[in-house]
Order: sequence, then structure tokens, then C-alpha cells
Amino acid sequence: MMGGDKIVPKSCFDCVQSIESVYTGGCVAISKDEQRIFTTCNEDISVLDMSTGRRIAELKGDTELVTAFAVKPNGKHLVSASRSTQLAIWNLETFKTERSFKAHESMVISMDIDSTSTLVATGFADGTVRVWDIDRGYCTHNFKGHGGPIAKVRFYPLSNDLKLVSASDAGDIRVWDLKQRKSQVLDAHMSVVRAIDFDETGEFMVTAGRDSVINVWNWKRKSLIRTIPVYEAIEAAGVLQTPELGSQRVIYSGGEKGIIRLWDMNTGEELFSQTKEHNAKHAFINTLYLPQSRLLCAATNDQNLLFYSADEQLKRVRQIVGYNEEVIDMAFIGQEQKHLAVATNTEQLRIYNTSNHHCELAYGHKDIILALDVHDNGAIVATGSKDNTACVWAINMSAPVDQRVTCIAIAVGHTKAVGAVRLARDLDSLFMISGSEDRTVKRWDLEPLRDVFQDPSCAIDFVSESGPIKLQSQYTFQAHEKDINSIKIAPGNKLFATGSQDKTAKVWDVATGKPLGTLRGHRRGVWNIALSPTDRVIATASSDHTIKLWSLTDFSCLKTFEGHTSSVLCVEFVSMGTQLLSTGSDGLIKLWSIKDSECVVTLDKHEGKIWTLAKSTSEEYLATGGADSVIHIWKDTTQEELERLHTEEAQTLEQQQQLDNYLLVKDYRNAISLALSLNQPHRLLTIFQDVMMAAENRHGEEGSGNEPSAVLGNAAIDKVVGTLAPEQLEHLLSYIRSWNTNGRFARVAQAALYCILTQYPAQTILALPSAKDLIASLQPYSERHFSRLDGLLTGSFIVDYTLHAMDAIADDSMDMD
Repeated sequence: MMGGDKIVPKSCFDCVQSIESVYTGGCVAISKDEQRIFTTCNEDISVLDMSTGRRIAELKGDTELVTAFAVKPNGKHLVSASRSTQLAIWNLETFKTERSFKAHESMVISMDIDSTSTLVATGFADGTVRVWDIDRGYCTHNFKGHGGPIAKVRFYPLSNDLKLVSASDAGDIRVWDLKQRKSQVLDAHMSVVRAIDFDETGEFMVTAGRDSVINVWNWKRKSLIRTIPVYEAIEAAGVLQTPELGSQRVIYSGGEKGIIRLWDMNTGEELFSQTKEHNAKHAFINTLYLPQSRLLCAATNDQNLLFYSADEQLKRVRQIVGYNEEVIDMAFIGQEQKHLAVATNTEQLRIYNTSNHHCELAYGHKDIILALDVHDNGAIVATGSKDNTACVWAINMSAPVDQRVTCIAIAVGHTKAVGAVRLARDLDSLFMISGSEDRTVKRWDLEPLRDVFQDPSCAIDFVSESGPIKLQSQYTFQAHEKDINSIKIAPGNKLFATGSQDKTAKVWDVATGKPLGTLRGHRRGVWNIALSPTDRVIATASSDHTIKLWSLTDFSCLKTFEGHTSSVLCVEFVSMGTQLLSTGSDGLIKLWSIKDSECVVTLDKHEGKIWTLAKSTSEEYLATGGADSVIHIWKDTTQEELERLHTEEAQTLEQQQQLDNYLLVKDYRNAISLALSLNQPHRLLTIFQDVMMAAENRHGEEGSGNEPSAVLGNAAIDKVVGTLAPEQLEHLLSYIRSWNTNGRFARVAQAALYCILTQYPAQTILALPSAKDLIASLQPYSERHFSRLDGLLTGSFIVDYTLHAMDAIADDSMDMD
């Protein structure tokens, strides 16, 4: 808004950031300097910034899924393998492939690079192990002996002892001497070995696998020292040293339980075990130790990266969500509106920090969250789920990590999935309304939560004794004949509206739940509704591809907006109720003017259905999400665009005046350059026409003895045309192409073309990016013009013959007289 209460209609939005999928399961690696994270994203590899979690590059694969990759310790290259059995070597400065070659007939499953960044070892599905020279691209060793696919390969970390350890799905471990090309077999595991690591001194080796044991080996003697039973299938294990334990060697492990546990290597005792978060279902598929930052990075089977501090009793300090599934619903939260509450095709409530893409996962539901709403205070969120319940959450992003999102209440009573929830708009009356696939609407009393609504920081104390409270229903009634998709509460908390798959929307009294009116007119189900913040009108979005605007006074349809080519899934009022924003199954976002019933702008960036649209309180930012698992955040740049247009208009007027001044003083060089930069072909054509006309008039007055020497009527203009920059020359040729298509301007076009062809070498013209297209389009029209001139010339011969014949007849007549 500008100038007091004046409303500036929105007309321009720019996508300022996107929250995309960066990890879809599989291999994860971290650079030695701990500045970059490398993750598998389907057939590509994502390169993430360690501090922000944002993607900084993407290594495009060969359309086959990536099966393994490893990063050189010096950070210069990454080696990847895919199901196509190709090995690719990537330059991590340019993020381009330097070399690729076929590695084997079988697929690479595991990979490791030695400490000197010279050799890469690959383990194949057919049980063979190969060692490659990375920079030269050839195989140095080919080892056989395992009886199954190679699950893990690892180089001995000390460069003075060139050995490689490999383990197979059968549980056998082999130590390969790369100099003597011999192997030694270590038998102690009964199932797949998933982890091989060494302590800092290289004296001990640790192996772990799905047989639920960790084995400690003396490296020098290649003998088993200790077996530690862990009672869970291990997917990752390694050695770390913690300052508080002195020189004691500690083993970390992670696996099917989804927790990290610490073990004393010397005694085999468990030192510490994490407590799994409530309702969390994830398991760890990989765990990496970051020695510089003293963090453990755990990759989960639900495509998330969790970071735990080794110095703070493995407290989670950070989380990167790798894959969002479908984005179903979301809303801006917090006083500064820098966070997004997001519901996806999972049972977790996700809270994104839009400034750095950090994410908090909140566990409370047992099935997919279908809907969410945020209270006006920005700190209370309600969610509805397929588990037939609704939950109320308190959000405090300034609290410690494990206290930021707290479930404070649960609403149990619906018999089917809860597909819509809405919180009261202010603190005067605290309640929640929910709608379900069981076709009923329930009002829930939230007065017991008033203390938390007023001070969300007390949520932990509120639930510390008895946990989330059970909400009481104040009324229940059947509202529709089919699923309820949307609920909205009007300002003032007097009315609420519902939209359903039964093709209707209905308006109800909040206090009593009595119906006030029914909106009929859609030919298919109503997906979403919105209530105007200023007028007594309601908007409905439907599967019949339309948006309808209704009066809340007589419940009549006021307007219908048509423009989407598929179902309209979401609608919101903006600009103080003077405009509408909508999203649809066609992947489009449309901005509508209610006054004109016209689409102002269409935004196209999603690749599938857009299920949800969220706006910040100030309406400066929008967020959209849908079936493509991407969240796009848009900024309202209307004011910036208006200022830019005004600035450009002022500059254009100034340059126009400057151009007139140049022509007045006959400064043709600057005049032509300015006309080219202003992209004014007609003005340039006028200049050429006027100068050529003036030259012809002078020639006519001075007589035929003085032929004009300038092609374009003025030697200065010819000189300017002959000294243009390549970009200006290309612009001029494109203008000539347009002029040449019109017979009235053909003479000027041909003169300018002749001036160019006689002053520029052919190589200069052919070097222009669009030279081929320009020449191809100039040729046919030029041939047509020359053909027309030939016809005129032939016609002039007839005139000459006629005049000569008339002269002869006149002479004969005079002789006869």
C-alpha cells in the first residue's frame, strides 16, 4: 500500500527462492573441508552448501540412477557410478564431466578413494573389486574372490601401507595388498557388512553389519579382538574421539532403530544411546563423522539429513529435509513470517526456515497430514490428518532444537480422515473447527489452551506432566453429502464456511452451528474457499475449472472467473479484497482483478498440480507447493516494477530529446548509435530517408554533373555505418531485414545493405550470431526487388522506342509539308 489507504493492485511477482528435493535416498558424502554436502537425487548428484543446505550445483547424470560416488580428499574431483555401469569423473570447480568410461558389465555398489586422491576402488554386484587411476582413467587392479555383491570397500587411511579392505553381502572380509596383489580373508560376520572404519592411528579396524554386531580388529595381526553385540541391524559405524572421554576410543553406530549409539572400543560397553523422538519411524541408512565441526550426519530412510553434536550428548542441532513428497498445505508462521509450516505426504509437520532452509520435523500424527492452519498470533498451528485426529501445536523457533515444536492438544472424535481445520481468528474466543471425510463438522473448545496461546514459550511446561490434553467437542453435525475439503472462518468469528466434494459451499453460524445459506452453481466438487477481509463476499474454487464469487447477503453468484484449464485447487483474496490469487491442477498461478473479472498475470513455474497457496501477513511474499514436491516463494515486486517502468520512461524521454539534439546539429554518429540502443528502427529509417531525400534534392538543383558520392546521402552516415560495433551491426541488419519486406522502404534498405557489404569483410558479417538467419531472410525479398526493377527497366525501353518512333513520324510529316 502507498499514500495512506490507497490500494496498489498487484501486477508482478518474482520467484525469489525454491525449496526443492535435494536427497532421494542413497549415497551421501561430505567434503574434507566440511563446506559441501553431496547427495544422490535420483539420476543426478546435488551439491549443497553446508551452512545453508541450499543447492549450489547439480551434477547431471546419464538418466540412470546413481548407485555410488566418492569425493577426492583434496576436493577437486568426484567419481560417480550409475546403473548404466559408467564411471564419471566430475570437476568440482566447473561441475562438469571430465571423463567417463564403462567400468564393468556389472553395476557398481560401493566406492572409496584413497588418502592421496590418486586411486578409486569400486565394488561390483558380481563380487569383483577394481582399483582405478582416477586422473589417467585406467584400471590398475582387478580382484576376485568374494562370493557375493561387494557391500563396502575402504582404503587403509595411512599412505605408507597401500591396502584395500572389501566386504560382501555374504559377510566375508578381504584385505588386498595392492603392491603384492595378495589377499587375506577375515571371517567374523554372518550377514552383510555395511561399515568399515579405522582409528586415527591405523592400529584398529572396526566392521559392522546387519548381523547386529560390531567387530574390532587388530590391523597389524589381522586378528579379531572383540565382538560387540548391538541387537540391531547396523547400517553405519565408525570411530570418533570425544574430548570429555580423554584418549578413550569410541565407536558410533546407527541402524534400523533410527538412533545413534556410542560404544567403548576397549570394553565393548554402551556409553550412550539416543532417545528416539515420539512417533518417529525413520531408520538410519548412513552416518558420517565430521571431525572439524564435531558433528555426526545421519541419513534416514525417509530422505532426511540429521546433524548431531558429538560434544553435546548427540543433541540434534540441525536438519535438512531431502525430499518433500507432495506438498499438500502450508502457511507462514512467526512474527516475522520467516518460517513456513508445511504438510506433505507424510505424518510429520515440517517447519522451514526460509532464510537458510533448515527444517524442523514434528512427530505427533500417525498418518499423513492433510490440512493445517495458523492462528493470527503466528505461533499456534492446527493440523488435520488421515489418522482421524486433529492436533494443536505451539511453535517457538527461538527455543532449543528439541523444544521448538510442541503438540499441546489432540482432538479425537472424527471417524474418518480430517481434511480441513480452522482456528479462531483472535484471542477473544478460542476454538477450532474441523471437517472430515465422515461429512461432519466439529467445533472444539480451546479455552484450556489460553495460557499457551498468550505465551507459546510455556508449552513445554504445559505438557510436561500429562502430555497433550484431549479436546472437547462443543457440537457436531453432518454438513455435506460428501468429503469436506475446506473450512474458513470470517473476521469477527461470527460465521464460517465449508466447501465440499458435493459441489456446494455452505455458510454456518459459529455459535450454534446452524446453516445460514447454501451456494449452488458449481458443476463439480469445491476444493477451496476464501472469505473477503473487507466485503461480505466469498470465493469458491472448483474442479469445474472456475472460480465463483458469491454474496454473503443473499448467497447469489456475483461473478465467475474462467481461465484455468483444469481443476482450481486453491483461492485467496489479496490487495484488501480487490484481487484474487488462484492455483490449479494445470500448474498455473493466476492473479485476477475482481472489478474487471480479468486475469492480470499468470505465473508458470511448477511442473504439476499446485495444491496450496500461502501468503504472508503483509502479502509481500507468497508460497506455493504441489505435486512436484517443490515449494516456490514469490515476492510481490509490483512497486519495484512500477518504479523501474517510470525510470525507463524518464530515461527514454531524455534520450529522445538527446536524439533530436544530435539530429539538429547533424551529429549522425551519436544519433544512429542512440537510435540503435533505443531500439527504434522507424526513427532510424526516417533519418536515412530524410538524408537521402535531401541529397537528391541538392543533386537536382546542382545539375546532373555532380553525382552524389555517399550511398546513404551523406558521407558521415556512410562512415558511421561502416564503423559499428558487432552488436549494433546485428541490430541494423535486423532492421534492414524488416524494411526490405516493404516495397516502399526497399530503396533505403538496399542502400544501407550496400553500405554494409562494401565496408565490412564477409568474415565479420558471418561471425554475427544471427548472420545465417538474416542472410536467408534478406535474399528472397532482395531478389524480388531486383526482379521488379528489371521489369521497370524493360518497360522504360518501350517508352524510349515509342518516343523515337514519334520523332520519326514527326520528321516525315515535316518533309511532306
